[in-house]
Amino acid sequence: MKNNLTAIVLATVWISISEFLRNEFLLKHLWVEHYQKMGLVFPSEPMNGAIWGLWSSCFAVGIFIISRKFSLFQTFLLSWFVGFVFMWLVVGNLGVLPFGILPVAIPLSLLETVLAVYLVNKFSS
Repeated sequence: MKNNLTAIVLATVWISISEFLRNEFLLKHLWVEHYQKMGLVFPSEPMNGAIWGLWSSCFAVGIFIISRKFSLFQTFLLSWFVGFVFMWLVVGNLGVLPFGILPVAIPLSLLETVLAVYLVNKFSS
């Protein structure tokens, strides 16, 4: 049980760091610009960050659960699809996704997911 919790916490920390770096340093200017064009302010208050922390934790738990039933590669593909493709479909449908981020966000999200899956696989029992 302790190993499983450690794996989930490590994956959560990695996902949180990855999301923060991608969206606050690499892509924030695209998010801000897109939101300004819509007459909105890009949400970056602490509460918004806390929700992303919750998302990171849920994603890590999801990866852990998926990993119990699927191979490493299947866990990676299924987790990425559920974690990112679904999110981008919803955000895109709402009109708040700056599609210009995807050439950078897709490979970085794949990297984020593969490393999170690796951490869960390596540290869980």
